[in-house]
Amino acid sequence: MSNKVLMEHPLFYVTDQYGNADSRQDLGHGLYMKDTRFLSHYELRINGEQPELLGEGTTESYMQTTILKHEIKDCGAIEIKRSSYLYDGALREQLTLTNYFLTEQPIKLSVKFDADFQDMFIVRHYRSGEVGEKTAAVFKSNSMLLQYIGKDVQLRQTLIQWDGNPDVNEQEQELMYELTLEAGKHTAIQFAFVPVTDQTERALLPFEQGLEKLQFSYDLWLTRNTRMTSSNAMFNSLYERSLQDLRMLQTDIGYGATMVAGLPWFATVFGRDSLITALFMLPLHPAHALGTLRTLAAHLGKKEDPWRDEEVGKIMHEIRFGELVQTGQSPFSPYYGGVDSTPLFLVLLVEYVKWSGDISIINELQDAVDAALGWIDRRSQGNAAGFLTYKQEAEQGFPNQGWKDSSNSIVQENGQLAAAPIALIEVQGYICWAKQGLSSIYESLNQYERSGKLRSEANHLAEQIVQYFWLEEEQFFSIALDGELKPVRSITSNPGHLLLSSILNDAKKEAVSSRLLNEDMFTGYGIRTMSSHSTGYYPMGYHNGSVWPHDNGMILLGFLRSGRLKEAKLLVSGLLHAAAEVPDQRFPELFCGYSRQECDRLVPYPTTCSPQAWSAATAFVMLQAMLGLQVDVPNGIITLSPSLPLDIQDMNVVGLTIGSGKLDLYLYIDQDSDETYATILTNTTGLDVKIVTE
Repeated sequence: MSNKVLMEHPLFYVTDQYGNADSRQDLGHGLYMKDTRFLSHYELRINGEQPELLGEGTTESYMQTTILKHEIKDCGAIEIKRSSYLYDGALREQLTLTNYFLTEQPIKLSVKFDADFQDMFIVRHYRSGEVGEKTAAVFKSNSMLLQYIGKDVQLRQTLIQWDGNPDVNEQEQELMYELTLEAGKHTAIQFAFVPVTDQTERALLPFEQGLEKLQFSYDLWLTRNTRMTSSNAMFNSLYERSLQDLRMLQTDIGYGATMVAGLPWFATVFGRDSLITALFMLPLHPAHALGTLRTLAAHLGKKEDPWRDEEVGKIMHEIRFGELVQTGQSPFSPYYGGVDSTPLFLVLLVEYVKWSGDISIINELQDAVDAALGWIDRRSQGNAAGFLTYKQEAEQGFPNQGWKDSSNSIVQENGQLAAAPIALIEVQGYICWAKQGLSSIYESLNQYERSGKLRSEANHLAEQIVQYFWLEEEQFFSIALDGELKPVRSITSNPGHLLLSSILNDAKKEAVSSRLLNEDMFTGYGIRTMSSHSTGYYPMGYHNGSVWPHDNGMILLGFLRSGRLKEAKLLVSGLLHAAAEVPDQRFPELFCGYSRQECDRLVPYPTTCSPQAWSAATAFVMLQAMLGLQVDVPNGIITLSPSLPLDIQDMNVVGLTIGSGKLDLYLYIDQDSDETYATILTNTTGLDVKIVTE
């Protein structure tokens, strides 16, 4: 993906590789806030020409530095360094021009701006609707104010400020700087772009001071999370980049910090994405789960509204804030068309308690827990087998409502799409996982009747899963059941998520684990979403043959929880190979499913989002798997089964928060036995750590 992205709540910014926001390319470039584009065009030219691209000058997630040049062959060049960041509700950019000619040079620098104030869904050609109109721009000394009155009667404005003394072409919304620069000298020009919705004037910090505060916030984030260094520089870079990206992807819509799904088009809270990301982040610090749990509990479904697929007790799928939502032309206010978010909400709650020991969160969120369980149980009564199913109700909603939500993701052996209502295999597993975990928590609270009921329900559902989903001839589970409760005979990655719950016997664990790592599923970079032997397989398909890092993260966590440590080591090694191939050691949303035998380089997916929160967080599941770390603070359990791949000979882990204390660890591979050993350097958790060697 050639776009460059920045985010700092509540803004995100998308440009081309030159650092321009070019509306003519129709690629969605611009500055966004609350699903509205407040800057749609920002282009610079030197002496009437677009400068040439040299490259990037930083690896920091919070900073975008682009180096350009305007050259006259054999004479010299003007270097232009564009340095951009987002902070305190504004986009800041500094242009530094350096004269590399041997003589003084006249320079004509022009910059042109526009804002269309389009709703995100219109920018993406995803929705259309009745919208407002722009009004006249207002020009003052060193500033312009672009304005728009929406169909929702809200005034939206973009304040653009600059320094220096350019000529201003008000009609074209263009600035022209005429500069003279001595040989070897440089000069800087600064711009600020401020989205405004409340007409409140405020002073911006100086460019350097704002940048210092932003850098400090990132440094503080890094020190508050688990740190890791290893003998593998590439994995170190992946881990560090993932930490930075998750700091960048933080947002808060009123109930504490949580993660948006990804950039550029999913810069908002999603039920499924935010929950899985928080689950993966538990080894960083358990407290990261709290904002997600509280945010989703606050937006729990409160009524029956088919237009939004809302039902009482259902966790939302996605929330938006743009003009189409505000005027009731789009159902995403929020939209509830996700079948897995509700059980995953309960799963995250269970796992947070295990990592933190914080039982008080159960009392705080008890109403949400009761409502979520009630929704699951009511919806599971719609079929004789008692499975949770989905069917599209909202006209503008999604036909498929699991994580593989593209319209062709549930395909029969004969090539036909499965008919709804559909029961997904992984969703039933999540319910078992949630009810098993809640049962243990309620038992510790002496609520034995409730504990027993949940455990009985989980055990019964586990039996039903095996009876209905198991494909004997394949020795594997089906991805789903169709509307007639018949299995969709397609081999996919979804059954790998069953390993997360304690519902499979050893033989089934062995069968599922082995098949996932067969050559029709495992590419050497990761596990495909669909077997290369299945109908509908397509290595470039969004959900039908590609490889998703987060999907592999769920399976990897399943390998760990089910004791399949050799399989976990192999999958970690594959993901390390993938990380070595992706730009900047940043896991994208997905990549194509070609194997290492078919292509000796990883093949990127053409329109992937990056950074993507749950992809970034997969690095922390890799760490957890290498540690073989399993935690249950209420029951006093911390277990390590360390297993490093040969790509990583040793590793230091510092500040791993469990319960009210921390662990510092050192792992290394013994050169004689090739076994991994762990040494506890610091343990302030108050709990004993059991170390199990291979």
